[in-house]
Amino acid sequence: MPPYRRSTGPGGPPAPTTIYDVARAARVSPATVSRVVGGHVQVSPSLTRRVQQAAAKLGYTPNRVARSLRRRDSSLLALIISDIENPFFTSLVRGVDSLARGFGLSVVLLNTDESLDEERRLVAVAAAERMAGVIISPISERESQIEPLLRHRQPVVSIDRRLRSTSIDSVTVTNVKGADEATTHLISEGYRRVACVIGPLYTSTYSDRLLGYRRALDRAGRRFEPELVQDGGLKEDSGYAAVRRLFELRRPPDAILTTNSLQGIGALASLADLGLSPGPKLGFVTFDDMPWTRLVSPAVTAVAQPNYRVGEAAVTLLTKRAADPERKVQSIALSTDLHIRASSLRRPLPRLAEG
Repeated sequence: MPPYRRSTGPGGPPAPTTIYDVARAARVSPATVSRVVGGHVQVSPSLTRRVQQAAAKLGYTPNRVARSLRRRDSSLLALIISDIENPFFTSLVRGVDSLARGFGLSVVLLNTDESLDEERRLVAVAAAERMAGVIISPISERESQIEPLLRHRQPVVSIDRRLRSTSIDSVTVTNVKGADEATTHLISEGYRRVACVIGPLYTSTYSDRLLGYRRALDRAGRRFEPELVQDGGLKEDSGYAAVRRLFELRRPPDAILTTNSLQGIGALASLADLGLSPGPKLGFVTFDDMPWTRLVSPAVTAVAQPNYRVGEAAVTLLTKRAADPERKVQSIALSTDLHIRASSLRRPLPRLAEG
């Protein structure tokens, strides 16, 4: 019997080989196996050969895995996101699509536009169409409803935000850690009044980021000042308004953390209109390391999120749930990274030697 071939029970026939068996045999990730199966051009020839050899040795055929996701006569995977204009989702969608193609699935992108009514409608559509699975960025950790999907026993994974009302597989990032590290960095640079422009606290994403901000203050012996936390919503205009309110305070901040990239854009526009600029006298950090953070002057320190990997991990959990509906619920939190640039530094970065 080939290695990693599992038995269905004592004396029973071997269980069908899965993408995870091939990944172990080839010493690669399931995502790499899926890319090879899907004909992805960015996989190196050496890795492709390794995966193909492992698949041949184990007798793996992709259709066996895909069948578990197509039990409802559908090869469509619903990806329900909360805001199609948020650049955070661009790379995430690519991660979902890249891995889903390896399972013979097509991704249908649906946008709730942060509306609970629209979210309920789209969930009902996905349930009625018996889609192979659903990946959803829920609007509210307590008010979002996915019961129609669970009633039809459709595999569901939440991304970016957790659901407290229902226990399902989820993929998030280390939001507490990200905000903690960003705030700690600003404090270590000598900034005394660090403000936080926060998003809606009915989502786990922003409640966690506020917790990280407060933890950093506590650890540094700084008093939490509610006036330094302003609701910046989810868009540029709300981020703009939040910064205006901060600088109307009797004692305005000398550093700002914004908690999504659209807020960050609005905050920088607000600072410009106030005649202010990030740098030695005004520290600035934002969540989401987008191309614009390196193109503006000064370049912006940002908390980078592994968006593409979030998408891949969501598909991985979905396939596992489809193959074993009774498996234990799994929550994955991928790590954020702080990319430090001039906007948060008291002293300029050293210039690189020429030549």
